[in-house]
Amino acid sequence: MNVTVHPDELRRYGSAILSAAGLPEPDADIVAGSLVDANLRGTDSHGVSRIPIYVERIRRGIVEPHPQIRVISESGGALIVDGGNGMGAVVTSKAMEIALDRLGKQRSISVAIRNSNHYASGSYYAKPALARGAATFLYSNAPATMSPWGGSRRFLGTNPYTFAIPAGRYGSLVLDMATSVVARGKIIQAAQRGESIPAGWAVDAEGRPTTDPQAALEGSVIPFGGPKGYGIAMMVEVMAGVLTGANIGPDVGDLYENLQQPQNVGAFLQVLDISAFLPHEQFVARIEEFIEALKATGTGSSEVLFPGELEARNVEARRTRGITISPDVVAALAQVAPSGLPTPTGMENSDKSEEVS
Repeated sequence: MNVTVHPDELRRYGSAILSAAGLPEPDADIVAGSLVDANLRGTDSHGVSRIPIYVERIRRGIVEPHPQIRVISESGGALIVDGGNGMGAVVTSKAMEIALDRLGKQRSISVAIRNSNHYASGSYYAKPALARGAATFLYSNAPATMSPWGGSRRFLGTNPYTFAIPAGRYGSLVLDMATSVVARGKIIQAAQRGESIPAGWAVDAEGRPTTDPQAALEGSVIPFGGPKGYGIAMMVEVMAGVLTGANIGPDVGDLYENLQQPQNVGAFLQVLDISAFLPHEQFVARIEEFIEALKATGTGSSEVLFPGELEARNVEARRTRGITISPDVVAALAQVAPSGLPTPTGMENSDKSEEVS
């Protein structure tokens, strides 16, 4: 039976597990915070279910728990950051910190990130920039799980991208998505639970449509929008992989299947001072007017949502009601938790309430 956990309790629990595995406490808290944030937004495939594989990679020495994250090149507002094979959340958070530190001197900062690892959900890293009234564009490559359009074997990752724009009284516009029809994490979850997946998500190793998650994991996910999604995935690969000096395509280490070598994931981060183009008050007034007009196109039976609005509602609801965790995730976390670590009290209570969807 599903259980419900308060997000703060879940973050402390996840942080303690990661710290026991070898991460310094501040870094463990960053990683746990990024995962719980995904759960809060409703992106459970990128939430605390990832902690066990993170722990496995740390214990095997595939990830550096004490990375030397450093700027290896800087020219004006263009920087290259080497992540020292650190945890993706730690490296990307540091890259954002570096970018914001320079945003006062430059009106636009671009950071090429190499030698990093899986960072879960990109929207988490945009928060500090949004608090500064700045816009964020973040691209990441990923292990090859998707065939190019017309191709017969895996070559590209699900290659997510994140756009985050401050939006006045509407909070923020946040588009955070993979270039596949569905995030591969959802297929992994289905396989773990013994559930089928919807048609149209993936093909098997022979290129045939499948609803079997295990066959899908051995095959390829499908790009959203056919050749359009494939085209965007390729451009993200160029920005996050080719341009940054990180691994590219099939050379990016698989998070689950390759337990022998680092991933060397790449990311490309841009932070933009909006006031360089419009006075802040004018921009806020214009975007509020734009969103208001957009939402007014809805009908009595349908509501128009802007990107990130549904996730913001999920956050509000889950902060109040707690985060629902499935039994398989509870068990997986318990297996990697250090002996004697108290289990969050919420994990002892069943929850039959519906989530915001």
